Amino acid sequence: MQQQHEPASPAAAARVLVVDDDPTVAEVVAGYLDRAGYAVDRAGDGPSALTRAAEHRPDLVVLDLMLPGMDGLEVCRRLRGGGPVPVIMLTARGDEDDRVLGLEVGADDYVTKPFSPRELVLRVESVLRRTRPAAEERPLSAAGLSVDPVARRATKDGTELALTLREFDLLAFFLRHPGRAFSREDLMHRVWGWDFGDLSTVTVHVRRLRGKVEEDPARPLLIQTVWGVGYRFDPAGREADRRA
Repeated sequence: MQQQHEPASPAAAARVLVVDDDPTVAEVVAGYLDRAGYAVDRAGDGPSALTRAAEHRPDLVVLDLMLPGMDGLEVCRRLRGGGPVPVIMLTARGDEDDRVLGLEVGADDYVTKPFSPRELVLRVESVLRRTRPAAEERPLSAAGLSVDPVARRATKDGTELALTLREFDLLAFFLRHPGRAFSREDLMHRVWGWDFGDLSTVTVHVRRLRGKVEEDPARPLLIQTVWGVGYRFDPAGREADRRA
């Protein structure tokens, strides 16, 4: 049966590094990404992935969690240490702790095995699209926080914040909608464009973002929990606490 070609990607010039020790998985993923218009590199283990990334800096990495010698978490840490690069982690179904840990070391998305290669291509397109915002987006600021969507730069009281793609998008969304409460489902759909997925990933990213923007993450004043609903960004919370 002849496979249909995927439509050309809006990020057709992007380079994607596929890292998986299963040759069949790597070949299928690389084939779908190639047909979608991406330049694809492949690696079968962690050291090879780091070497390839150093030779040709990828625009995005599809990274298997379970790799021989050096696991995907360590590869992700080292990749992120060399500069910002989006990472989509491939994990085994049911390994929720590993998925959460992957997000916490800097992965921007995850896909559980077995997965649809078409879904993975859509995830790649979605992540890359978020790294290339519309030029007309204006900087946002509130409560000492500033976000420049075009430069993909965020600061707190003038100090630059080290945010993953998801954390950046979440902070920008909160700054665009101060004082409004959103459920985790709302955030998943409106921030990242998902109609499905594990809601715990939203919780993880809210917790990580609080750790970077709150004075005391255990007592959040900016990103507040609205019990029974979800979360609300309250720019007045920080000033109210300082006046108290």
